[in-house]
Amino acid sequence: MLYAQTPAAEKRRLFRERLATGELLRFPGAFNPLSARLIERKGFEGVYISGAVLSADLGLPDIGLTTLTEVAGRGQQIARMTELPAIIDADTGFGEPMNLARTIQTLEDAGLAGTHIEDQVNPKRCGHLDGKAVVDADTAVKRIRAAVDARRDPNFLIMARTDIRAVDGLDAAIDRAKALVDAGADAIFPEAMRSLEEFAAVRAAVDVPILANMTEFGKSDLFSVDQLRDVGVNIVIWPVSLLRMAMGAAERALDTLVDEGHLTSKLDEMQHRADLYDLMDYEGYNHFDTSVFNFTVAR
Repeated sequence: MLYAQTPAAEKRRLFRERLATGELLRFPGAFNPLSARLIERKGFEGVYISGAVLSADLGLPDIGLTTLTEVAGRGQQIARMTELPAIIDADTGFGEPMNLARTIQTLEDAGLAGTHIEDQVNPKRCGHLDGKAVVDADTAVKRIRAAVDARRDPNFLIMARTDIRAVDGLDAAIDRAKALVDAGADAIFPEAMRSLEEFAAVRAAVDVPILANMTEFGKSDLFSVDQLRDVGVNIVIWPVSLLRMAMGAAERALDTLVDEGHLTSKLDEMQHRADLYDLMDYEGYNHFDTSVFNFTVAR
């Protein structure tokens, strides 16, 4: 009923313990709080909260238009709905190093298990689009140092994302990753890798966990969990996949309404009301206070 029973600090501790085992952890992207609960129910190890999804939720492109308040607020709504750890995309940190320090503490207070900070120039753009620009190494390092210095809970994961592969190549990405680890990054997110061999090269270069972004229609091939595990990846995200699936289904449903005037032909594709109520734990609310909620879920 209501929100997760596991306190945020305990989620972080358990997440860091599991990450330290070296196993591959699967973090599908949640596009709203209810989808985070579904991710948990299906047996995944964590929830990812994408900046691209947060932007799309507002009808905006992923070019750095969202604010810290918007991101932290939506992140809290999603993270508190699941017992799983949630990692959130914080873009370039929402400002200069002092702003970034505030970002970290705000995300801690919102109950997130970790975040990643990227090395793009503001205004940033989606990591799989052309025309990106990255900051110099000194600026990238200062961002991570500010994040690490601001953190109050040592288990809050600070991940450094580097987009330099698409700008200056793999060797530059490896050099940047090493510098970010030296600055205190707990994990590395090498964006837009082109092959399993490139992931393996980053894995060999740093002694912290690495993340693979398996976003559709991007620069990276869509490698399987087993393939990524075999080259030493520790976290894999599918950041926008569930939103894309949901929006595709919504578009098809609207087309059906236009063509047929009803959705009878789509009933088999819908989540049944009983399953929705079960996911939201209607019965738990009913048991909590029958004077407020008193009903039977129809099957």
